[in-house]
Amino acid sequence: MSDQVYLLLRHREIPDLDRLEVYRQNEGFQGFEKALQMKPADVVQQVKDSGLRGRGGAGFPTGLKWSFLPNNLWPHYVVANADESEPGTFKDREILERNPLQFLEGLMIACYAVQANTGYIYLRGEFWQIAAWLDEKIAELEQAGLLGDRILGTDYSLRLYTHLGAGAYICGEETALLESLEGKLGQPRLRPPFPAVEGLYGKPTVINNVETLSNLPVILGKGNSFYRQYGTDRSPGTKIFCLSGRVNRPGNYELPLGRTFRELIYEHGGGILEDGKIKAIMSAGASSTLIVADEKALDTPMTYEMTDALGAPLGSASVIILDETVDMKWLVHKTVSFFRHESCGKCTPCREGTYWMNHITRRLNSGQPNPEDVELLVDVAREIQGKCLCALGEFSTMAVLSGIEKFRSDFNGS
Repeated sequence: MSDQVYLLLRHREIPDLDRLEVYRQNEGFQGFEKALQMKPADVVQQVKDSGLRGRGGAGFPTGLKWSFLPNNLWPHYVVANADESEPGTFKDREILERNPLQFLEGLMIACYAVQANTGYIYLRGEFWQIAAWLDEKIAELEQAGLLGDRILGTDYSLRLYTHLGAGAYICGEETALLESLEGKLGQPRLRPPFPAVEGLYGKPTVINNVETLSNLPVILGKGNSFYRQYGTDRSPGTKIFCLSGRVNRPGNYELPLGRTFRELIYEHGGGILEDGKIKAIMSAGASSTLIVADEKALDTPMTYEMTDALGAPLGSASVIILDETVDMKWLVHKTVSFFRHESCGKCTPCREGTYWMNHITRRLNSGQPNPEDVELLVDVAREIQGKCLCALGEFSTMAVLSGIEKFRSDFNGS
């Protein structure tokens, strides 16, 4: 079995890594200290050159995202997106609970790079214990002189704050997150303007995911040549894959990008429950297109570009495995029910479309469907696509359309 690489889940190899003295003994804050000796623009360039792509789902180049902030509008803000709401995703929680200082160091590096003196950590409402835990760690860093005024004798000052949402999936979307952080209803904004120009309190803002930020101490501390030895040229580094569903060993697995679905499922995940036959893969949680688990798919390298070639995003790499015991009618109803519940209701196609898809999929699973129900479901899903303010509406159609297209027999046998 191929070994995992622990760049982010280092706590699995180093006991008590959440303690400041232990973290500092194991190269902790070396990356931040190096960043403080560099010009902010040089930090941005190093992150660009590292090839780090956002780990929250979109896979957008991190350094490029930072470079969009204008230098004639101040102040700048950095917001850490810790609203881990995608079904099947649980990687950020492990980092926050077990390796919080690496995440905080990454947030501090990002703040310095874009010259933000204030950073926020937006956590889903159910993470209230993690918020209290992070508050303790932030207080320790302030006492150690790593946060606050004139950090480590430099002219740079930084304060970090935690903020709890109310447990809404939609607040994982950047602009809805900002609305919630400002104390408003968590609903998406119309874009443009984008957060890089008009974000928190109308000022330029960078929003990065927890896992994305946790890569930065490695990149700044060990350099790009070290970081790029893992992964591929276009998808460098490691990725935490959240494996769940019909597998023997669900959990978080940190692997270099480019390993195959087969390795993840059979070597790390221990194969399918009860030696069953794999049927489909959801590569990005509930918002994923269904992938038929044939030989080609299983041997596809898990990178942003290669999974896209399968017609499915890698996303946050919340890999859900479905075997032949799973009826796709049931699966589609479960995903649609989730998105209907989480729709913020701001735009009509998503608000009404998810309601009607939920109504139709419930009927399909009742044993008494109308003969036209499958085609009606397809029509409703297509009317949602491309017409919503944010990606939630689009996500709600992914399993519906791919499930009907690729597993039509599950629906015909209603």
